[in-house]
Amino acid sequence: MEQGVRVALVQLDVSDAEAPAARVDRVARLVRDQKGVADLVILPELWHVGAFALGLARSHAEPLDGPLVAQMRSAAADSGVWLHAGSFAELDPVSGNRYNTSLLLAPHGGVAATYRKQHLFGWEGGESSVMSAGTGLSVAQTPLGATGLVTCYDLRFPELFRALVTKGAATFLLTSGWPAERIEHWSVLARARAIENQAWVVACNTAGTHNGVVMGGRSLVVDPMGAVIAEAGEDEQVLYADIDPDVATTWRESFPVLADRRL
Repeated sequence: MEQGVRVALVQLDVSDAEAPAARVDRVARLVRDQKGVADLVILPELWHVGAFALGLARSHAEPLDGPLVAQMRSAAADSGVWLHAGSFAELDPVSGNRYNTSLLLAPHGGVAATYRKQHLFGWEGGESSVMSAGTGLSVAQTPLGATGLVTCYDLRFPELFRALVTKGAATFLLTSGWPAERIEHWSVLARARAIENQAWVVACNTAGTHNGVVMGGRSLVVDPMGAVIAEAGEDEQVLYADIDPDVATTWRESFPVLADRRL
């Protein structure tokens, strides 16, 4: 397993003034800028429209073979990085359903994994008014080892993380659009998921204000013991961290808490 993996968390400003098409072009350039700099890049949740802009999510939904994914695949291939392209509003051409779908791309631009968000935020009139809930777990082999994909509100549901650990995950990539109003929950829950699962948490959030909601920023990387090794501020930035994937294995072996689970 590779050591010293450099991750880049692209904490985007998703303010209303920028049109979705312009943002997609800008993000593709930001990903290409990581060539030779980072090994793995992660983007936030629904960054093309903003996580609270449900009307835009509805109107900008597109299939996996649509133009947004094509641009991200091209950017990943041009930069030679693993790219967690955040999530986008996926339109299933068969069922007609929309999903909040995370996308993991390999350095050649191929699709390594997808994950349709299971826990939809907002209750009546919220995310479920536009999106359908996904099913199933997603764990992929990346330079960070066995890597589980999770999205935003999923962070409040520890049983999902436990299920991913059962499937072998030792790292979680969390794409998010978490608001400033509850940003302290974000930080505490990210550390809790790392501590209880003895796993790395790489959590990328958005910045700016859209649809009247101020986003919280403060993307962070938490090690398997719960220490925050890198944390962003509130504004747009690219946050870097160097991760040794073997730390999770070593910690699990020296302090074998997971062996005492009673499900």
